[in-house]
Amino acid sequence: MSKEQVVAGLIDGEDICKLREAVCVQVEKVYDHCREKDCIEDAVVDFVEDVQCLIDKAVKVRVKEAEVVKVLADLDDVPFKRGFFTVNVRYKIKVKVEFCYRDQFNNLVSSDPKVGFVWFAKTVILFGSEGQVKVFSSTDPEFCSSTDDGDGCGSMIQQDNKPTVKVEVAEPLVLNARIKRVHCPKKVRPFGDDYDEIEEEDNVAAGRRPIFPQKNVVVTIGLFSIIKLTRLVQLLIPAFNFCFPTRECVASTDENPCELFETIDFPFDQFFPPQAFDFPIEDIREDRRHDRREDREEREKEERRRK
Repeated sequence: MSKEQVVAGLIDGEDICKLREAVCVQVEKVYDHCREKDCIEDAVVDFVEDVQCLIDKAVKVRVKEAEVVKVLADLDDVPFKRGFFTVNVRYKIKVKVEFCYRDQFNNLVSSDPKVGFVWFAKTVILFGSEGQVKVFSSTDPEFCSSTDDGDGCGSMIQQDNKPTVKVEVAEPLVLNARIKRVHCPKKVRPFGDDYDEIEEEDNVAAGRRPIFPQKNVVVTIGLFSIIKLTRLVQLLIPAFNFCFPTRECVASTDENPCELFETIDFPFDQFFPPQAFDFPIEDIREDRRHDRREDREEREKEERRRK
């Protein structure tokens, strides 16, 4: 590898002179995006197995683990607003709940974690632009099979030209878990791509309304996510050269595990967590400005409600 070769990483002014060509690449361009900070309050946990007996005798519950296991999204055009879409996003959150109850000797014992799911849905409006073309591709092996018209290796047709939804989500924060009496709680259950909402009126119409509300496990979850609308576009970018690897791979074998371990830096941050002044000052200032802005908005909302 020549010393004059530019490699991936930071560049300086001298590297700019080594630009070789303008390259046309196809990439996913983000047309619009937004960040969401959702507090899912008192969401009913839908357990995989029947745990009603545990719920009835439990003294308290605690969530041992929570993770987003599936995100489903679809798009609808916004009427009279060209290029804008309503993005309907549904999160499936898996939780493991541990029940604490008293045994026959009045000792507090815990059950094995029980798996349940929480569904949360929200809708946002984002700009996704317009397009009037169909996209054909013959590179996907999934479509390289005999077709009805006898063309052999067929082409994939993108039937619509709507933008693509991208959702980035952090691991959820469990803020609270408790047992609460809920009178026929609304549940959202997936059946294929459809979602049936079961409400109290369904049981009332069938004559199954319970006398007393049933006990359920409810959780309050904090969720951070970023929702994007992207499209495949062609961009012209400057290029230095092909990106050649500059180092050889390090293999982990039975002969040299300790040698590989010696190359790993000691994780000081795990033993000594960073303090406030260790973070960039601008990040701290931005967080404080954001908090003050939220407080001001809350006060304005409260004043409007009082009026």
